[in-house]
Amino acid sequence: MSTRYFIRLPDPEQARGSDAELSFTAHGADGFAEQLQAALRSDALYERWKTRQPRDEDEDADEGSDPLAATDPGATVSGEQSDLSIDLVVTTALSGHVLKHRLRILAGSHWELRDVRDA
Repeated sequence: MSTRYFIRLPDPEQARGSDAELSFTAHGADGFAEQLQAALRSDALYERWKTRQPRDEDEDADEGSDPLAATDPGATVSGEQSDLSIDLVVTTALSGHVLKHRLRILAGSHWELRDVRDA
């Protein structure tokens, strides 16, 4: 079952994560939508983020898959300019936890979850 998330980037210029190499690079609504959609459809962003994390010496590579690595090839994101902010509508089967993790990587804390609905 898919869920629809309504996200706002109140100040798109500030919507950047703490690692510039993983952050949004977009400047317009369509660009932000495309980059978030790609981050949900593929595990590429997650894998790049994971390689930058400190590894525990006792960490077992065969421990099992990380739920944060989940992807949704059918995820869709649309973007619209609204005054000075950008509104994104995300439709995905991914959990809110995964979506929020990807948004934190891409935008840091410069985003707002406005509403959640069944799709």
